[in-house]
Amino acid sequence: MTDVKPGLPLNGPFARGVVEKGGRMVLSRREFLELSAMASAAALAGCATNPVTGTKEIMLYSRRDEIAMDQQAAPHQFSADYGALQDVTTNNYLAEVGRQIAAVSHRPDMPYSFRGVNASYVNAYAFPGGSIAATRGILLTLDNEAELAALLGHEIGHVSARHTAHAMSKGALVSGGLTLAALLVGASDKHKDYAPWVIGLGSIGAGMLLARYSREDERQADELGLQYMVCAGHNPQGMVGLMDKLRKMEKDRPGVIELMFATHPMSAERYRMALERVQSQYAVECSRPLNRERYQDTLAALRRLRPTVAAVQRGDEYARGQRWDAAWAEYQEALRLTPDDYEGLLKAAVCQLRKHKAAEAFSLAQKAAAVYPAEPQAWHVSGLAALMQRRYEEALSEFTRYERVLPGNPLTTFYRARAYDGLGQREPAAELYMAFLRAQSEGQEAEFARQRLAALGYRAAP
Repeated sequence: MTDVKPGLPLNGPFARGVVEKGGRMVLSRREFLELSAMASAAALAGCATNPVTGTKEIMLYSRRDEIAMDQQAAPHQFSADYGALQDVTTNNYLAEVGRQIAAVSHRPDMPYSFRGVNASYVNAYAFPGGSIAATRGILLTLDNEAELAALLGHEIGHVSARHTAHAMSKGALVSGGLTLAALLVGASDKHKDYAPWVIGLGSIGAGMLLARYSREDERQADELGLQYMVCAGHNPQGMVGLMDKLRKMEKDRPGVIELMFATHPMSAERYRMALERVQSQYAVECSRPLNRERYQDTLAALRRLRPTVAAVQRGDEYARGQRWDAAWAEYQEALRLTPDDYEGLLKAAVCQLRKHKAAEAFSLAQKAAAVYPAEPQAWHVSGLAALMQRRYEEALSEFTRYERVLPGNPLTTFYRARAYDGLGQREPAAELYMAFLRAQSEGQEAEFARQRLAALGYRAAP
């Protein structure tokens, strides 16, 4: 139900202007910034009819814009969440339940897609074009299909009501929360140039699209989710069960769920309103089956990973407190239970990077890449580990592999420049430093790029 994976406040390529790149719509960051700067003037003409309420509202983004921004940002976010589950049965099941609910929504024509992702924190989120994901952490929290329908219905409600586009149109952009990547910012001077992008590498601009929802947005998404799940044939008690579980987790295990509640404000009022609505408006539908057995059987493979996910969650809690030895022990326990766990391998690699053990980090990241060869985040981590060891050719190879699969990450450009610089290849290094500065002009990496350009005899564009 959240809209954000632990991501950093990132810069990324967005805009109203759309160009084709690799078969995907790509948006220019400059155009996005210009659009934001013109928000006040554009608001005079930028009104649209809300598909849910039928009322006029400020809206600077068209349906095409929403889809284009989604297509640009969602792949980065899914990679930051360690990729889609490799469990085809579970993903097909999520897609089936999601499509049935989307079909009865106010915007059935959106290009919805549904998947589970490998992150262990408890969350679910929707991009404005209809790309929706649920972490394995929240899927293991749910008990039945009705609760899954409530979760997906809520996210579809955000898409239907155009909450993200409306918030962006009002300039209410809120960047993402805390990840292991953010925890690395405090690394020593020796490594601080690399630290911020070790993990969560793909969240280019996701903070803009996965903005903090208002309480009113959340209430509306709850109401729409209930309406949609009931229309699709589910028991409305699933919404009450979902909210009750999240409330209990907030009290008992706040570290696992804090991001969800940071971006999706939960309240006793939301729970009470859902309960009252189910007991009155939807009382007749409460006799429908919850489909617990179908949910549990379909997610059997994922449920076997429950101890592994719990160990990763414990490791994350230690990592948030920068207790790296304790975090390492938990990630090692996760890998003892499931040696080929992609998230566990990458988080263990990050932990080693934080402990300045780049060789060990490289080895773990390479194992992760072998486990999930279609998911690129491991290449970014191994590239960074190679860069820290001054193994510039290997670093360049890893970053280039990442860029081919997941283009549009400015920090990949920066690290490729660092690799060329280390190899003494002046021209390609300068070219990439300048390309990075065109995409991201502020921050320590930008300052470093300017200094290196000057040292190489180039003048950075203002």
